[in-house]
Amino acid sequence: MKLTREIKTAILVIASILLFIWGYSFLKGRDLFTNYKTLYVEYDNVEDLAQSAPVTLNGLGIGKVNKITINETTGKLLVELQLKTDFPISKTSKASLYSPSLIGGKQIKIIPNLADKIPAEDGQTLESTVELGLTESLGGKIEPIQQKLDLMLANINTLVSGLNNVLDKKGQENLKKSLSELSETMEQFHRASGSLNSILDTNKGQINGIVTNFNKISGNFNKLSDSLNKADLGKTVRNLNQTLAKVDGIMSNLNSGKGTAGKLLNDDALYNNLSKTSKELELLLQDVRLNPTRYVNVSVFGKKNKPYLAPKEEENPTNNK
Repeated sequence: MKLTREIKTAILVIASILLFIWGYSFLKGRDLFTNYKTLYVEYDNVEDLAQSAPVTLNGLGIGKVNKITINETTGKLLVELQLKTDFPISKTSKASLYSPSLIGGKQIKIIPNLADKIPAEDGQTLESTVELGLTESLGGKIEPIQQKLDLMLANINTLVSGLNNVLDKKGQENLKKSLSELSETMEQFHRASGSLNSILDTNKGQINGIVTNFNKISGNFNKLSDSLNKADLGKTVRNLNQTLAKVDGIMSNLNSGKGTAGKLLNDDALYNNLSKTSKELELLLQDVRLNPTRYVNVSVFGKKNKPYLAPKEEENPTNNK
């Protein structure tokens, strides 16, 4: 079959149109032979995010930013993401806006949720996050340092002003005088140090003798300590504690009236009997003194004994007053 000129011309025109469409799509970053999925994400501020900026997943480019529009109602920016369907993305994944370097612009990276197995549908809006770039992080750290530096400079300025007010002509003279007196003091201290060294050199022998005596005393003390250790003071202390415990028991028995000694100390009846016996013995001795013949009968002529009369108790001198 022979192709006519018209057919050849039509084929050439159709091929040119297809080639133009493919070239236009290629220049826009869209491959006609690749399937794409469109997802959306909203940001309050895209911070110089350009159209056709890459979209990455774990550092691998999986698409690009296709379009950025503003929502007139909320004022937020709606970013349209054109992603390849070869990489399944769950519906709970996040789209994070970040800056990969100091010089480059902003990009978007997908943070997948591997626990979620439900893929995102075409036209779905993902949750948005924003990561601070290196410049913003440095700015946030430098700002407090700058505030502290400004405060320190203000304090230094105040200190310098105070020094200028203090170090006037009179203050400078006083400072020079103080430095001169300090120099004299240091010189006197140097002289005193020299005198002390001379005294130490002169009495070096005596000092050595004192140190030797101290060493001897220390040695004797060590010997005494060894002797005390060998004397078994612990056993002596234990015996003393046992003896004291026994004495404590004896004293407790005495106080409680146990035993003969305890009854002697605590029995009131015994005390009363002893007191009564002592009184009767005193009366007996008084009667013997007054009437000795009653107890010692030496009668030559057979004289009768006098009957016994109980002696009267002597009145208390205090009652005669």
